[in-house]
Amino acid sequence: MIDYRSLKDIEIATLTVYGCSADNWNNVQVAEDFSPKYISNVHFSGNIFLGTYDKVFELPGGVKKHAGIFNCNLHNCTIANDVFIDKIHNYIANYNIGEGTYIENVNLLLVDGISSFGNGVKVPVMNEAGGREIPIFDKLSAPLAYIIALYRHDTKLMQQIQFLIDQYVLSVQSDKGTIGCNVRIVNCGSIKNVCIGDYAQIEGTTLLENGSIHSEIKSPVCIGAGVQCQDFIICSGTSITASSAVSRCFIGQSCILGNSFSALDSVFFANCQGLLGEATCIFGGPYTVTHHKSSMLLAGMFSFFNAGSGTNQSNHMYKLGPVHQGMTERGVKTSSDSYLMWPAQIGTFTVVLGRHKGNPDISDLPFSYLMDVQGESNLMPGINLHSAGTMRDVQKWPKRDGRKGDLKLDPINFDFLSPYSMSKTLNGIEVLTGLLQNIDEKSAFVWYQNCKIKRSSIKKGIELYEMALAQFVGNKLIERVNNVQIQSKAELDNLLAGSVIGVGDWVDLSGLLAPKSELIRLLDEINAGNLKLEAIQDQLIAIHTNYAEFVWNWVREIIQKQFGKSIQVLTIEELISIVEQWKKSVISFDDLILRDAKKEFSTIAKTSYGIDGDAEDKQLDFDAVRGTYDDNAFVKDMKIQLTANLELADQLIQKFETLN
Repeated sequence: MIDYRSLKDIEIATLTVYGCSADNWNNVQVAEDFSPKYISNVHFSGNIFLGTYDKVFELPGGVKKHAGIFNCNLHNCTIANDVFIDKIHNYIANYNIGEGTYIENVNLLLVDGISSFGNGVKVPVMNEAGGREIPIFDKLSAPLAYIIALYRHDTKLMQQIQFLIDQYVLSVQSDKGTIGCNVRIVNCGSIKNVCIGDYAQIEGTTLLENGSIHSEIKSPVCIGAGVQCQDFIICSGTSITASSAVSRCFIGQSCILGNSFSALDSVFFANCQGLLGEATCIFGGPYTVTHHKSSMLLAGMFSFFNAGSGTNQSNHMYKLGPVHQGMTERGVKTSSDSYLMWPAQIGTFTVVLGRHKGNPDISDLPFSYLMDVQGESNLMPGINLHSAGTMRDVQKWPKRDGRKGDLKLDPINFDFLSPYSMSKTLNGIEVLTGLLQNIDEKSAFVWYQNCKIKRSSIKKGIELYEMALAQFVGNKLIERVNNVQIQSKAELDNLLAGSVIGVGDWVDLSGLLAPKSELIRLLDEINAGNLKLEAIQDQLIAIHTNYAEFVWNWVREIIQKQFGKSIQVLTIEELISIVEQWKKSVISFDDLILRDAKKEFSTIAKTSYGIDGDAEDKQLDFDAVRGTYDDNAFVKDMKIQLTANLELADQLIQKFETLN
């Protein structure tokens, strides 16, 4: 904390000689060791507090500049120690500027009146006509945003959450803004009503207005040339560069927006990426990615989503305007030139190829391929379960989590198979079984939700779904008992016990997988007025932390339904049968995945290689660029994991057999 004093007469005289002036020198307070040596051509107005300026900044290329304040107008500002300010073409008004910050060649830095710095801005996600507005604030998480956007039917809940957010907004309102420590602001246009956190890098930015930038030393925020942001909140670790435009948006932690990406009325949560294209009224859950100039995301909900080039949606049918919305559940991927006419709902980990105007609702048929065949939507249920590309995506998401700070706003579960997706799988088995029972004997296909499904695809889908369920149940049984010393069947029975929390339906709260019962419990507490915003976040984190135990409770119930009795009375032979079925499923799936990966090394894949040589040159060129199948990192990892899994299963069977 700096102790300030008034200027001495000699200091005022020196500042005057250096071209400085003040409306009232008595309103300029300085640190005890203040020296006017590095202050020149500055006009002071309002209440001014100055520190000491001894630091030398070393710039790229080796240029050095001494800390100080030059060539600017300051109004109602506190300038901490070792700050450099120069060439402010208009003025800086109503800001507290932190230690070590560097500001040069900026048009305007201003807080005008009372500001909430982007907090409380209502973002109309999913429906351009309104009705799902999310009031953004500094610590908004994806699960809470999901609740706000999709639980509009609970009027009391919406009112309570809005009340809590309004209280927070009031708490951050101020007539002074903050620029943190070690911030760099260079060659920028206007910055108005914006709070900026520590270590932010803002260079060449055209406009920042009414927002907050939550930068920190471990996860600095970078805002680049030509960027325009209005009515926004930007979280730690995020980069927005290359003339991108953001208006009425929440940008979560470690997101990347660049190459003239345009975002309007949207929210993006952790690790989203938007390059070249545009987004309007979207709910971008974690890992929503679009990298192509021709792609547009519109009025939908996405997460773990990958948009191919030319991906597009439309949200009106020329009746009452743009009122329709769509949902792609986690893990959906679209091909080049894919199109979906909203309303539609696409099941988890489904690949969409081509154009679809039939408003498909295929939420209960996850892991599918939705293909455009001569203008008709053809569905292949479950086929994406053995896609090498899908498995590669699942493996890369945790590795690409760019959040480095201590606080992670979004609790993210990366599981490919989970009670959420397996509940959908159980629904899928029921749907497909019903279709198979009712299909005409002479029919080669059946229609479901405006999608054509071949008879052979129905049978294959059931087979794949049952394999996936067996693999998931086996996974969780093995996780439960692996690395635990068990001396008797009684000890095993005790280990396999659990509670009812997790049994039944699950929900995906935009990255947070949770039992629906736990969500309802949380909503009841909010409705009762028992929770503040911080406590809501703590409860969401607690649900995420207890995921493994909740999963086991779900799996235990599935096992009990399969055998028609309590898990504690299952025989050792019955438990071993679960592991044996798991082994069979793992071997089958891994074989299918590896065969799918091998297609990347087929004769067709070698087209255009070795262009000026013979067949041998083609092979050598391909190997030099792409490598070989056996040396591929993904393939090697899959084979190693398969061997480890089979060894683990055999060890577990031996452990069970000793308990007989």
